[in-house]
Amino acid sequence: MPSTLVDSGPLIALFDGTDRHHVRVKSFLKGFKGSLVTTWPVLTEVCHLLDFSTDCQLDFLRWVQRGALTIADLDCAALDRMIGLVEKYRDRPMDLADASLVVVAHTTDVHHVVSIDSDFDIYRLLDGGKLRNPSPPVNFL
Repeated sequence: MPSTLVDSGPLIALFDGTDRHHVRVKSFLKGFKGSLVTTWPVLTEVCHLLDFSTDCQLDFLRWVQRGALTIADLDCAALDRMIGLVEKYRDRPMDLADASLVVVAHTTDVHHVVSIDSDFDIYRLLDGGKLRNPSPPVNFL
């Protein structure tokens, strides 16, 4: 079962029925075979952007609690790498959630990311490659 990183956008869309990507994300996840990996910064961003509804936040957190996502460990060395990435991509700008996912990709064999924004087309892995949407490509844009 392959692992895939997941950014905050698809998670927000999944729990916000009014989001323009809601139906596509829901459909994608119904057919997805694998495990979804994310980070605490992504979870924090999702909860912040779902702050219009405590019920949506709680539904999301309970979904995570039931094992829908694997939360990658980040240590102080990861923070150093995240700071370096934020500095490198300051003109984008790269936020902490995105930086945390790129660091996880650098330190694991997980090089696919489900995202609804184009930032991950810009970010590069240590070998110069980029994170890719799962195959077949998921184009939420």
